[in-house]
Amino acid sequence: MPEITRFFGIVIYMYYAEHNPPHLHAEYQGAKAVVDFNGNVLQGSLGSRTALRLLREWIDLHALELLDDWEFARTGQEIRKIAPLD
Repeated sequence: MPEITRFFGIVIYMYYAEHNPPHLHAEYQGAKAVVDFNGNVLQGSLGSRTALRLLREWIDLHALELLDDWEFARTGQEIRKIAPLD
């Protein structure tokens, strides 16, 4: 599973040939969550409200890049790295 970015201990991944709705996989201190591009947790938990808040902030800043990566993944193209949250 390609890593898209990492910041403040949060690691973001996206699988190839994924199913809808568009989403990403996030890990934080061993906790895992599947989150859609609106910041809704679809499965799991990051175990930290602060980590989830930071993830949602990052999603808001990079929504268009995430959609591009989603299309790349669906069509088997290389997923691009996205800048971390500073």
